[in-house]
Amino acid sequence: MDSANSHVLVKQLPRSVQISKAICLRGKWRKFLASTGAHEIFMPEMWKAALTELTATTFLVFTLTTSIIACLDSQEVDPKLLVPFAVFIIAFLFLIVTVPLSGGHMSPVFTIIAALKGVVTLARALIYILAQCIGSIIGFLILNSVMDPKLADTYSLGGCAISGKDVNSGIKPMDALILEFTCTFVVLFVGVTLAFDKKRSKDLGLPIVCLVVAGAMALAVFVSITVTGRAGYAGVGLNPARCLGPALFRGGPLWVGHWVFWVGPFLACVVYYALSINLPKEGVVWVDGQYDVLKLAFGSSGTIHNNNGVTNDQPECQAQV
Repeated sequence: MDSANSHVLVKQLPRSVQISKAICLRGKWRKFLASTGAHEIFMPEMWKAALTELTATTFLVFTLTTSIIACLDSQEVDPKLLVPFAVFIIAFLFLIVTVPLSGGHMSPVFTIIAALKGVVTLARALIYILAQCIGSIIGFLILNSVMDPKLADTYSLGGCAISGKDVNSGIKPMDALILEFTCTFVVLFVGVTLAFDKKRSKDLGLPIVCLVVAGAMALAVFVSITVTGRAGYAGVGLNPARCLGPALFRGGPLWVGHWVFWVGPFLACVVYYALSINLPKEGVVWVDGQYDVLKLAFGSSGTIHNNNGVTNDQPECQAQV
């Protein structure tokens, strides 16, 4: 049957059938929009939360970057030990303020995993990520206007760098990708597993949850900047939005290797999500020593009669017919 004849048959359908099909299509479309959270676009509360994410990301990247550069430019023998401590303090302060307001994401990493696990809708996640990227650009615009040009050039404006100015400095892109994936996964496994568990989060309280997440971030930064020992590598980003601002302002090597700080965390989010849906729901159930090794050992011996008349315990074996 050609298309012309099928078109005629469609026109010949009763009007009630055509109306019912149109209603069905509209219902499916509305259901799809509802599943993506498109209705939140018209909610003022969502835009207030997005504004919170933009503001928090702006000042997070500003304070965090200036603190890290100050640590690296200090006269300490090993200033790299100060960087994780600065990350821990600043991340904790921002988390404990913003978590009750917007969820305290301030990073596409947390927003992506929240969307995958259904904590936020897809529409909210996209707006959050856009707000975080804009916040990063504004934060580094402020930093670029007030920082000493020589200092900004020395530390690449505090951007996420995988290679330095020298030929032999920095690390390979694939090595940086592995580190970004691994360290982001550590943060997700340690921090997000606790933060997205409603029962444990409520039992421990907001300060403890924020301490754990901030501690996981500091641990990941410490591992990344000490395990390589290469000049020119600035460590893991853990936040693609934070890496975006310097890449746009400085360009060059920062922009060439910028893809690492998006691909690595995204892969970590996907792998962690696949793992998280298979984690135990109830947790460990303690049995109060019922399966103690000594009890199992002595319980396995039964009553045995030897030639000296000494009896030993022996489990009874009975065949059932």
